[in-house]
Amino acid sequence: MAVFDQVDFDNHEQVVYCSDEQSGLKAIIAVHNTNLGPSAGGCRFWDYENDELALKDVLRLSKGMTYKNAMAGLKLGGGKAVIIGNPKKLKSEELFRAFGRAVNNLNGRYYTAEDVNITTADMGIVNQETDYVSGLEGQSGNPGPFTALGTFLGIKAAVKFKLGKDDLTGIRVAVQGLGSVGYSLCEQLHAAGAQLVVTDINEQALTKAKNELNATVVGLDEIYSQDVDVFSPCALGASINDETIKQLKAVIIAGCANNQLAHGYHDQALFDAGILYAPDYVINAGGIINVALEIYPEEYCSDEATRLVQNIYGTLMNVFEKAEADKHPTGRVADEMARAIIAKG
Repeated sequence: MAVFDQVDFDNHEQVVYCSDEQSGLKAIIAVHNTNLGPSAGGCRFWDYENDELALKDVLRLSKGMTYKNAMAGLKLGGGKAVIIGNPKKLKSEELFRAFGRAVNNLNGRYYTAEDVNITTADMGIVNQETDYVSGLEGQSGNPGPFTALGTFLGIKAAVKFKLGKDDLTGIRVAVQGLGSVGYSLCEQLHAAGAQLVVTDINEQALTKAKNELNATVVGLDEIYSQDVDVFSPCALGASINDETIKQLKAVIIAGCANNQLAHGYHDQALFDAGILYAPDYVINAGGIINVALEIYPEEYCSDEATRLVQNIYGTLMNVFEKAEADKHPTGRVADEMARAIIAKG
């Protein structure tokens, strides 16, 4: 498995394989770019089918973090970590301490935090071995609510730009994924008057959304073809692909998942189909914005984090307006804007 030959290898500065026999830790840490500052990005615990898929994921996610941090105006580069295995079986204090030692060995080139299947308590264990960790209880804490807020504001920006509406009353939104961030997003959408269609593998979350948010529940494969204004991917990546684009009736894609497009050319495909795409790393930057205030603290302040997250609305409007003026896909425009920021250092 040659790293340099991987399609998703993008001149990453460092890719580190980590293992610890006693705890069973198998992890990969990818540092994509540190032009703007030390790399930062969460750690994902996932039962990948094979190591190659884990490598592909960490390479894509770390690059996305570079662009995300740049577009959010943060003095941080992009990095990411994945722990390979079933979190329900492998989670232990020993494993997270071993991961903390691996992070510490990078001497501050990478700051870790929560991601899929990782909690603030897990990060607290990691913190016993390294200071290069954020998202801790008593400080910035769980970044999820800030990710949800940014995504909500991003949907408002997309609706304003595409549909000319200043509020979400009556706007139909299909939400794919009701994890902690996805459900928080649904609560905000419901409070704003949106009509929800939802799907998830968790039946309990679906029942809760139906009872509390008056959401319509549909099957996992049915979510794409719903007659809605907005499709909001809030699960894992690559949900926008050759097959699903054909099914979409939504005119806006705006969600909190990372790497929503299966391939780069799907950006153009959405543009050609007249679908407005809110680039994932711009709309879902709320969590890392919150975490960044812990990495560069005078003193962490949730009100300041909220104020900075609110800038996502304006950043997306800038992307949409430039894309319309240049007649280019929004993802391409956001990439160009991010690369320009990174190049200035």
